[in-house]
Parts: sequence; C-alpha cells; structure tokens
Amino acid sequence: MLDRTVTKFSHVKPGDTEFRSDGLRDFFTYRDLGIAEATAGKVLAQLVRANNAPEKGTGWHRHEAEFHIVIMLKGWAKFMYEDKETLVSAGDCVHQRPGIVHYLFDYSPDMEYLEIVGPADFSTIDMPAPAEVPAPKPWK
Repeated sequence: MLDRTVTKFSHVKPGDTEFRSDGLRDFFTYRDLGIAEATAGKVLAQLVRANNAPEKGTGWHRHEAEFHIVIMLKGWAKFMYEDKETLVSAGDCVHQRPGIVHYLFDYSPDMEYLEIVGPADFSTIDMPAPAEVPAPKPWK
C-alpha cells in the first residue's frame, strides 16, 4: 500500500518512459508520466494515443474516480456522455464528472490525449447502454 502522505518532485522527459500496449484498452498505447509515483498514488497522468482503428470502442462504462480530465493534444475522438454525442478535438479539455457513464466510439489515427485521474488506482466499471452509439467510420 502506498503512503499517500508522501509526495516528491518528478520530471519525466520524452524517452524516459515509452508508450506501452498493456494498458486498459488494447487499441490504445499509454505513456506513464511518473505522477502516480510522485504523488504516492493520489493522481495518475498519462498520454494515451490510438494504436489501431476503432472496431467497437470502449463500451459503456464509468470510472470510480474523484477527478478525471482529458485534454486532447492531437486529432479527435467522439464520445457518448450519457445520451449526448460529443466531439473532442485537439485543444479541448473535458472534465468527466465522477460516475458519468460514457463510451469512446470513434477517433482519428493521430489521436493523442493527456489523461489526469485521481486517485491513480481508479477502477472502470462496465455499464448498461443509456443510448444508441453511432458506428465508427473506417480509417482510410
């Protein structure tokens, strides 16, 4: 168990950590930015990018987290947040309120976003569909 009272300085440069394919979704790659370790598990910060074309997306789910933002750095992604389709483009910031049911169903080949979540060991829970989800468009 991490001691959540001890935090430390952290400075991660490109090349210090690599993109890995063993994260939550196999169609994304993830690059840890060292923040979970530096904050003793209070916060996770990671880069997430497209690894291959969307086939079925993330499925409906919610996260057990106190705080969750997505900042789109490159490309775009289409989400369903409850019954609302939302296009998130480069430069956009989304605050996913605790417990919001959502589904990432389409994204560009160059999609990359910064995800910041607290606590770092948040969980993901599959949920029933509150709305129909549009089909993703094939990559060319």
